[in-house]
Amino acid sequence: MRYLPLTERDRGEMLAAIGVDSIDALFADVPQAARLDGLLDLPRATGEIEVERQISRMAARNVAAGSAPFFVGAGAYRHHIPAAVDHLIQRGEFLTSYTPYQPEISQGTLQYLFEFQTQVALLTGMEVANASLYDGATACAEAVMMASRVTGRRKAVLSGGLHPHYREVCETYARFVGFEITADDPAPGRQGVAPLVDRDTSCVVVQNPDFYGEVRDYSGLARICHDAGALLVVVVTEILSLGALRPPGEMGADIVAAEGQSLGNALNFGGPYVGLFATRDKFVRQMPGRLVGQTVDAEGRRGWVLTLSTREQHIRRERATSNVCTNSGLCALAFTIHLGLLGEAGLTRLARLNHAAAVDLAERLERVPGLHLVNRAFFNEFALRLSRPAAEIVETLASRGVLAGVPVSRFYPGQEKLSGILLVAATEMTTADDMDRLEQGLREVLS
Repeated sequence: MRYLPLTERDRGEMLAAIGVDSIDALFADVPQAARLDGLLDLPRATGEIEVERQISRMAARNVAAGSAPFFVGAGAYRHHIPAAVDHLIQRGEFLTSYTPYQPEISQGTLQYLFEFQTQVALLTGMEVANASLYDGATACAEAVMMASRVTGRRKAVLSGGLHPHYREVCETYARFVGFEITADDPAPGRQGVAPLVDRDTSCVVVQNPDFYGEVRDYSGLARICHDAGALLVVVVTEILSLGALRPPGEMGADIVAAEGQSLGNALNFGGPYVGLFATRDKFVRQMPGRLVGQTVDAEGRRGWVLTLSTREQHIRRERATSNVCTNSGLCALAFTIHLGLLGEAGLTRLARLNHAAAVDLAERLERVPGLHLVNRAFFNEFALRLSRPAAEIVETLASRGVLAGVPVSRFYPGQEKLSGILLVAATEMTTADDMDRLEQGLREVLS
């Protein structure tokens, strides 16, 4: 039994209706180089126990984040997640819930999404937030498209300090949706986007803290954007920073796109994560994704409904503001529970612990010959300029059981001026012993 429900006759009739003579013809648009020629390089079928053993041996080759001194950041951060978070999100009514199309049977899901939106709006200093997107990168691209709809313009200016993965997602969207991307030089320390703003600019996209960890005040840039009729989009990849830093809304941001992984969500090998999206109330009808609103029922009791959910599934199809088909609901719930457990005072204290750890680490590493701290101000991540290629240093220290950070050359291969830049992050999970081992390791390999 091969679990193939169609007969050869069924397939023949379908191909005839489509107008092709073979199944292979359906893949004509896939480049030959991208097609699989033969079987995958995998062992032949074997028993479940044998498969588990082999997979376990392969997994053991990884150095898990919690098994070694860990200074990796660059948009994904290791934080402590209270046990209550995982316990609560695994309740059946949350773990198995689906899109809340019928509010009368989805009040629990709608209420937590409403609370999530409230939390995001408060954190970012904005007036309205949606019920989450896939991740920070897609939220960033959606922000660029939304700015184009609001302004009627087709040119977006991206800061060199924007995470390169976010830039790539925006460029992919631009190629297929049809707007222009102008990007600044990705060298650390630059703030060169203001001269690129003109009357054709729909938005300027910046990040705070930026890709290199630098903390900035974008109030002046916001005024320049608004004078030119453009919107300011502020990206936040470390949402915990808003427990200590001035929120984008207070700087004049029109749209905030952020990654919420740091609260409630583990590193998870890069996903699933949760995209945060907030904007001004006057732009709410152009906001992508779902929006949960508060209402009252026929008896005057408080309740929640989906509001302004103009997605393709909701009939609008090509006229929808976005083709994002879902939101990271369970990840959003984990975010909401973690932030609810912290409270305002707990969030502020956690942010201060992160900053203190990073300051302590930076002060230690500045004493190491052969490296230089790039940043003037940072939260829990900073950039070091090393006297040797950072990728080599990272590999050497990894072989010694220290995950020293992320070499920028991984994101910008071939750019010699960036080969010596290393991104280093410290959180509340970083111990003094971890810092000692990194300091000692860098002293040895740079001597």
